[in-house]
Amino acid sequence: MKRRLFTIIGLFLFLSEASWSQSYIQPNYGLKSHETLVINKVEATTKATTFYLTIENRITGGTFCADQNIFIVYPDGTRSKMISSNGIPVCPDSHKFRTPVEKLDFTLTFPPLNKDVEWVDLVEDCTQDCFHFYGVTLDNSLNQKINEAFQLAENDDPVKAMISFIDILESTGSRNIGAEGLLYVNIVNLAKQSGNVGQAVDWYKKLKNSGAPRLQDYIKFLNDQGIKY
Repeated sequence: MKRRLFTIIGLFLFLSEASWSQSYIQPNYGLKSHETLVINKVEATTKATTFYLTIENRITGGTFCADQNIFIVYPDGTRSKMISSNGIPVCPDSHKFRTPVEKLDFTLTFPPLNKDVEWVDLVEDCTQDCFHFYGVTLDNSLNQKINEAFQLAENDDPVKAMISFIDILESTGSRNIGAEGLLYVNIVNLAKQSGNVGQAVDWYKKLKNSGAPRLQDYIKFLNDQGIKY
């Protein structure tokens, strides 16, 4: 009887693991290189991790390709190399856009995600016009909270949006989250937008003293917008 029970439990665990999958629809990220390149979905299973992306052409005669050397970069700096791509040529071959508004959908597939990972960077390692996404959030609950804060900002309620971003940041405590820089940047921008320069200065300084991943990139991003305190 015990042997049969152990067999059933083992089979259940095996089937659960084999069928596990998780999708992250339009996950938030901190910074990216290409304005019109978007992540539509990340699909993670026990067999592979697939990024679904779209890029929109904005120029006449535009081209786009994917280098063979594209990596998922984990919070500890380890990297996982792309296994395959679909729907996009591998450089030096390239997709030639026919019109300035044409879109190209493609996928990039990697090995399974490391266990319990909450965010990654997606980085193309090449010599020219390489793309990247920093701090891709792989936590649906956190993504939902960030989306709600962005919705407040889009509804022209900068004060409530700022409070929401602050609440999210403070609720993460000492966790090393890829969205940390994103939260700080939005708090600073919204404080400035709502006319509270003093608060913007305070949060800018907090960002500078934080341990946010890719901190200097976020400082540069604000500085490029003319925000420097």
